[in-house]
Amino acid sequence: MQHRFLLPILFSLLTLFAKAQPYDLVIKNGRVVDGTGNPWMYADVAIQNGHIVRIGTIQPTDAKRIIDASGLIVAPGFIDVHAHVEGSLEAQPEAPNFIYDGVTTVITGNCGGSSSNLRAYFDSLRHLGVSVNVGSLIGHNTVRMKVMKMAFREPTSREQADMETLVEQAMKDGAVGLSTGLIYTPGTYAKTTEVVNLAKTASRYGGVYASHIRNEGANVKQAVQEAIQISREARIPVEISHFKVASKPIWGKSTETIELVEAARREGLDVTVDQYPYTASSTSLESIIPSWALADGDSAVLARFHDQTTRAKIKAEMLDGLKKNLRTNFEYAVVASYKTDTTFNGMSISKINQKLGRKNTAATEADLIMDLMEQAKLRRIQMIYHTMSETDVENILRYPNTMIASDAGVAKLGSGMPHPRAYGTNARVLGRYVRDRHVIPLEEAIRRMTSLPAQRFRLADRGLLRPGYAADIVLFDEKTVSDQATYEQPHAYTTGISWVLVNGTTVVENNKHTGQRPGQVLLGAGSAH
Repeated sequence: MQHRFLLPILFSLLTLFAKAQPYDLVIKNGRVVDGTGNPWMYADVAIQNGHIVRIGTIQPTDAKRIIDASGLIVAPGFIDVHAHVEGSLEAQPEAPNFIYDGVTTVITGNCGGSSSNLRAYFDSLRHLGVSVNVGSLIGHNTVRMKVMKMAFREPTSREQADMETLVEQAMKDGAVGLSTGLIYTPGTYAKTTEVVNLAKTASRYGGVYASHIRNEGANVKQAVQEAIQISREARIPVEISHFKVASKPIWGKSTETIELVEAARREGLDVTVDQYPYTASSTSLESIIPSWALADGDSAVLARFHDQTTRAKIKAEMLDGLKKNLRTNFEYAVVASYKTDTTFNGMSISKINQKLGRKNTAATEADLIMDLMEQAKLRRIQMIYHTMSETDVENILRYPNTMIASDAGVAKLGSGMPHPRAYGTNARVLGRYVRDRHVIPLEEAIRRMTSLPAQRFRLADRGLLRPGYAADIVLFDEKTVSDQATYEQPHAYTTGISWVLVNGTTVVENNKHTGQRPGQVLLGAGSAH
């Protein structure tokens, strides 16, 4: 909140300074979409010392440098509220897949997984220098593993207190909130009360609760209700991550899950959602395995795989899951990255089973899944799951409180067969759903990518084109902006976004990354403590 009081003072100082010398940069002749959802307008944007200092008619002689934005939309930089950049950003600090898609800020630490030491993580990013701004949640799974490892039980009072202490420290170190991955181990082992108490800790420091909810298929409504319950009991704003309906028998039920969110808002609970605009999800292969079979560490998991009685029980639950989802095999599950044998990348479990000459049954495919995990020494195998309907994607996109997020890390060009969302999430909304299918208007789409995320995660000087705000700005051609990445050919950068500025520095100029790394670490309100 302190930043909000500083903004008027900062703006006054910048204005005085700007009068004494030309602006660092002026963007002229563009159609400004300011992030509020208001209609576009013709205006020039002046930048000084990394901030916007004036919007209006500005003389060319008042600028050290001019960008001619004729024919282009000038918008706030996009804020990706659901990313996973730990490790991948350090490997590629220029974050090209995000930058070329217009993303200037990412929120990482989602789905319950984050750096366990945010102070050190933030320091490392500052020292390295990165092209995007970064904020982070503290992950519940990370905290639980640090205290309880992979124990399949409720925490003792001491363990609960230790987890709360870790969350409190993370909030003081600058976390923007708490995340959970209640569909993943060990988060799936946690009862609601455990999460509520951790969320209360985050709430005391002005944090948000972001959740990959416990179920996105047959029990999705109960899982949404659990997130709402946590909001109610912890008195914390809630962001439901990658909102979806991921089971064929309940396709079309997004109207009902959206109504649950709306009912919570009518009650006075601050609940919002985000989504990626695709009909396939992406997560690990182990998500197909019953969570109880993944408890207590690698040796215990392998012992279960090798015990014929237990293996049969695991397989029976996997096959029952297929039946409940009206599927006869695992054709819907496609390998994105399998380092043990990269020839499997891009192939479904069914296709791999056929390639290996195994019996063509779902039961054999279930065995194959366990075999692949064992051959990979239980290390993460990234998958793509084709489980959603276009109708639900569009229903959720129409909902005014839906933000846009990629659920991606920094993609390595040419490596594996990642989900195309890593490259083209925002462009896909602007091209497919705004321009081509007219699902939502342009100004509304930009609001979902900018000011709504900034409001949700309390980024005081981001998400709008306003004097005094950080100069995170994107210039694109609304007629040509397009995602190029597909499931078959995922390694393709967005086209049509010709300029990207981060904190006033041009990171993309005329469609080319400059290599600049002006990104900042964005701290949560708790850092003031």
